[in-house]
Amino acid sequence: IHTGIIMMFYNDVLIGNGTDAVFQQVEPVDESSVKKMILTFEKRSYKNQELRIKFPDNPEKFMEAELDLNDILQEMHVIATMPDLYHLLVELNAIHSLLGLLSHENSDILYYSELTDIDTLHESEEGAEVLIDALVSGQIVALLVQNMERLDEQVKEEADGVHNTLSIIENIAEFKPGLCAEAAQQGLMQWLLKRLKAKLPFDSNKLYCSEILAILLQNNDVNRELLGELDGIDVLLQQLSVFKRHNPATPEEQEMMENLFDALCSCLMLGANRDRFLRGEGLQLMNLMLREKKMSRASALKVLDHAMIGQEGSDNCHKFVDILGLRTIFPLFMKTPKRMKKVGISDKEHEEHVCSVIASMLRNLKAQQRTRLLNKFTENDCEKVDRLLELHFKYLEAVQLADKRIEGEKHDMVRRGEILDDGMEDEFYIRRLDAGLFVLQQLCYIIVEISSAGIPQLHQRVHQILNMRGGSTKVVRHILRG
Repeated sequence: IHTGIIMMFYNDVLIGNGTDAVFQQVEPVDESSVKKMILTFEKRSYKNQELRIKFPDNPEKFMEAELDLNDILQEMHVIATMPDLYHLLVELNAIHSLLGLLSHENSDILYYSELTDIDTLHESEEGAEVLIDALVSGQIVALLVQNMERLDEQVKEEADGVHNTLSIIENIAEFKPGLCAEAAQQGLMQWLLKRLKAKLPFDSNKLYCSEILAILLQNNDVNRELLGELDGIDVLLQQLSVFKRHNPATPEEQEMMENLFDALCSCLMLGANRDRFLRGEGLQLMNLMLREKKMSRASALKVLDHAMIGQEGSDNCHKFVDILGLRTIFPLFMKTPKRMKKVGISDKEHEEHVCSVIASMLRNLKAQQRTRLLNKFTENDCEKVDRLLELHFKYLEAVQLADKRIEGEKHDMVRRGEILDDGMEDEFYIRRLDAGLFVLQQLCYIIVEISSAGIPQLHQRVHQILNMRGGSTKVVRHILRG
């Protein structure tokens, strides 16, 4: 028996006895024929349900109704190409019946499908929005999660079903990002964490789970809090610990690793998760990754930056010094590793994260730990001060060059009588950041902090190099204020 388990507005993969189902193209239809189709579907769906309840132990009694239901579902695939008619599915209450098919009693009859391509949804924003809203209010994500719970991924067809289900969720999230919190609350976050933890070989489904998890956490404090409450920080750290001493085996596995790191960075934007990260020994793991010099090193540095930034990063800053993290971070400050470029990290990104970590420690550390950090700058005849000023002049030159170009463009605009609006000012500011303004500001903060820390050796060395290179503390302070 082959019955559709959902839906004409999905691109289809029909599973059955190892043979691929081929659907004939249907000629374009009008609103009237679509209405007729939907009403026929409703009748057949109701009849199938009725017979199944009446004869639960006698499949022969409802086999014909099941085949009829499948036939009308095949006809309805044509609606997938007509997003301007999606509203009819909602108006004629077909969504409830379609969602009902997700929990179809016959678990051997699984008809896996993907939501219409996101480009198709965008062809008719209005129609697609009506459909997506109806699906979400009908708890589609909860139903999809329940359906995935009963699938055995050791069976290829059922693993494909999970993959296609995840694509439906991804399309919903991409079309309407505001629904991410609701989707996560409908059991999706819990299922994703459980699937990531599952002791299964790495495959495309695990990669997909990591991707959707990262999407759910983007700019969403509700989901970040939920992940923390579900012990998700520990799950992420456990999954990432594999890459402490081993590089990902394939580009796909590397992509999954980066997704998990992105998810972790996103979670650390929330103060409560910084505590969970600290308790879960996340700092120790990142410190080891930085020392091991594997592919994970670049992302571990980014996580470290997120964990320490701002006042909420204070405990992590103190703990990092306690676990001898200064021995790890300063070699990365003194020399930008060539390997970073191989994993797609630019020198600027690396230097930005390292300087941000050191600046965060200078902001947050107190007492003995702060003294240990400042003493690092006095080692080996103040070589770290020399490096600090070397980076300062490198980024000062890059930003000044960008400023010169921007001023030239502004002058040309005034000459042409064009108005300089806020949008243009924002664009110019982004260009200054791209040139290295943020790194420069971090460097200037470090310079001010160490030269005013009451250590004559550091104060003298900073002023000596600034004078020698034609710089000044006035410029440094101006950059900090700007």
